[in-house]
Amino acid sequence: MPSQILKESNLPGIPLLGRGKVRDIYDLGSSLLMVTTDRLSAFDVILPDPIPYKGEVLNRLSLFWFRQMEDLVPNHILSSNPSEFHPLLRPYGGQLQDRSVVVKKCRPLPIEAIVRGYISGSGWKDYLDSGKISGHCLPAGLKESQKLPRPIFTPSTKAALGLHDENISVAQAEEMIGLELAGQVADLSIAVYERAASVAAAAGIIIADTKLEFGLYNGELTLIDEALTPDSSRFWPGDDYEPGRTQKSFDKQYVRDYLESVGFAKKPPAPHLPPQVIAQTSRLYVEALHRLSGIKIDSA
Repeated sequence: MPSQILKESNLPGIPLLGRGKVRDIYDLGSSLLMVTTDRLSAFDVILPDPIPYKGEVLNRLSLFWFRQMEDLVPNHILSSNPSEFHPLLRPYGGQLQDRSVVVKKCRPLPIEAIVRGYISGSGWKDYLDSGKISGHCLPAGLKESQKLPRPIFTPSTKAALGLHDENISVAQAEEMIGLELAGQVADLSIAVYERAASVAAAAGIIIADTKLEFGLYNGELTLIDEALTPDSSRFWPGDDYEPGRTQKSFDKQYVRDYLESVGFAKKPPAPHLPPQVIAQTSRLYVEALHRLSGIKIDSA
């Protein structure tokens, strides 16, 4: 087990802007400090049990992907090394090591940029209902988990904490952020997804879909928050992939499946997870990091 499981950061003297589902955000004046905790949310509900190593996995994997995409799109990272952080943060190194970044103050866009390369999850349900996902007309007769003819941009709303994101059409996204900006977000999202999917395929992992977030920094479109993690993506083992069914995964779908098996109503309060579900979720996250980035966490 890790020496420190962090469900909630505590940095006295540092202004706390807010706590999201996973990240705690602090105001450093000209920049922000993002601390990735071990909290896990499912169906937009924060679960009572933290997942060992989860925060470190999300932080380190996001940094890996931000580096991979630097020539495609700028990102919000200023520093990921706590020894370089503001001196006021040095007493909190134990909470910050490997799970924190200092980032630019960007203006987040009010949509989430989702790219689907395979049909699964809410996209599969929308397809069964209408033959479409976010206004994209898809071929008839697709199977669950089937690879799409090409990746598609399927935006969603960015709901407040405790509420559910909702899939929207590309036209609705254009109304919310403007035609030109929506086009840029769609093009960049697909470019990021395609590059990541290629890298992951070489590691034996299929990225079925992913959720990205963008903001504006001095008017420039910037990749923010996290990137291509087990929290924001569906990672499937390539050697077990078979269309027509749900897939094994290296992401939090394992927890979603457990919660649905016990009849979770998808609203607070969430039930406690059994120890074996916590341990297996941790193993899946750690394995995803190792396979994709080569970074190994000693989780013995």
